[in-house]
Amino acid sequence: MSFVLKSIFKKVADLAEKEGLPYDAVSHLGIREILQHDSKYAPTDVFFELYEIIDEHLEPAFSVRVGQLMVLDDFDVLGLAWKTCLSPRDMFKRCERFFILMTDTQIYKVTGEGETGNITIYRDAVRRGIEISNESSIVATLTVIHKITGADIRPLSVSFAHGRPDEIGRYEDFFGCEVHFEQDYNRLVFKSEDLDTRTVKADESINRFMIERLKEKADGIEVAADKLIKDAQNLIRDALPSGIPFAADIGRHLGMSTRTFSRRLSEKGTTYRQLVQDTQQKVSINLLKNSSESVSEVAFQTGFSEQSAFNRAFKRWTGKAPLEYRNLS
Repeated sequence: MSFVLKSIFKKVADLAEKEGLPYDAVSHLGIREILQHDSKYAPTDVFFELYEIIDEHLEPAFSVRVGQLMVLDDFDVLGLAWKTCLSPRDMFKRCERFFILMTDTQIYKVTGEGETGNITIYRDAVRRGIEISNESSIVATLTVIHKITGADIRPLSVSFAHGRPDEIGRYEDFFGCEVHFEQDYNRLVFKSEDLDTRTVKADESINRFMIERLKEKADGIEVAADKLIKDAQNLIRDALPSGIPFAADIGRHLGMSTRTFSRRLSEKGTTYRQLVQDTQQKVSINLLKNSSESVSEVAFQTGFSEQSAFNRAFKRWTGKAPLEYRNLS
């Protein structure tokens, strides 16, 4: 299940309640139970649905209003590290790996192009709630830059990958520049000199210490990525007798879009195709070694519609035909 920091989830829920969101509209989401749970994370499916309900009931541009309310402490240990970084560019460059401590559904990247620099958020908006979340993340990014520098830095331009809302005046008022929709990226473009503005509490030695703490925490999150592989393999194995499942179906069971699922696999150095083949190989070897199932039945149990195709695949995996492998085992 994908996650987001509970402190961010709470900020959204609290503002929605303050603005008059009817409790009956969100009672099925179990928000109180999520906030009372001892985990520091909330599930993103609930988070995105909350945004979608807010979009139906409250004034437009909620993302702008909530993004402006974010404070560094809302980002847990990540926010503590940001306080002591040397500049906004330093903040993003040194912490690209660690945004997974905030949520596992998006990636931040900072790139320089001569006199300008870009901060880009990569997350496919496969539902309206993600569109709104992408907007609030971009707003929060500028809010954080203001807080760590104490300067009224404004981007040169802002772009979003999703469709244009009916009214964009509130977006342009906040960002102080043109805001474009239906673009290739969710992105803020700055003057390079603004990205290099020294922060109010810049302290390289303390920041190095905080980065080490972030590494420790990120390592723990990355262990969870290994669990993702195992969970996906279990789902694939259970589905194989009915045929090879689509990546979208496995991703949906794991609570993420196909693109996010593929990216998470890529981060572990694999692909969905490879995961399927590895699972097929493990299942077929186990059945040939430890059962009396015929080769045709093993082929069926591992998602092959024809035994000949299974025979070719198995020989490619092991260098031996299925019967030869069984006889040697």
